[in-house]
Amino acid sequence: MSRMGKRPLPIPEKVKVEYKNKVLEVSGPLGKMALNIPEKISVKSDPKQVLVEMVHQDKESNVFHGLIRGLVKNAIEGVTKGFKKDLEIQGLGFKAAVEGKNLVLQLGYSHPIHFPIPEGIKITVEKNTQISVNGIDKTLVGEVAATIRSMKTPEPYKGTGIRYVGEHIIKKVGKTAAGAAAAVGGK
Repeated sequence: MSRMGKRPLPIPEKVKVEYKNKVLEVSGPLGKMALNIPEKISVKSDPKQVLVEMVHQDKESNVFHGLIRGLVKNAIEGVTKGFKKDLEIQGLGFKAAVEGKNLVLQLGYSHPIHFPIPEGIKITVEKNTQISVNGIDKTLVGEVAATIRSMKTPEPYKGTGIRYVGEHIIKKVGKTAAGAAAAVGGK
């Protein structure tokens, strides 16, 4: 039995949780989310807490037990606080801007990249190089941030590209530095 799955989840004051027909609806100040619950899991809720339980004691139920509790926890946190991923662009002439429902990226290609902003996601750009992805669905926020990052991943020689704020890129030594190091070491 999952240890984390057994723990009840407290419900904040402004959050409402309803469980009907294998669908758990969580609504709060920032929005509303719905989770499909597998048949092997049941959810019991009262005004103060949510409890995720297994219907049958088998291996598959045990696997879903902790997962569903984690998803319910993320849904409650999402409708109260929201989730945020910050990205930064590094490179000469690289910049971003939000135009209507599109994120326009200029990343050194011959053309700008137009990325349509998905429903439920808010993207803001500060100083042309700081991108902030916000939303109530943790998986969607992470997926959108990863998609934006994949448009120009940081390259290992100069470090230019799109990276998460605080991400450390291990830089490689270039040809001239490697040749000079070999020449000095060879004497």
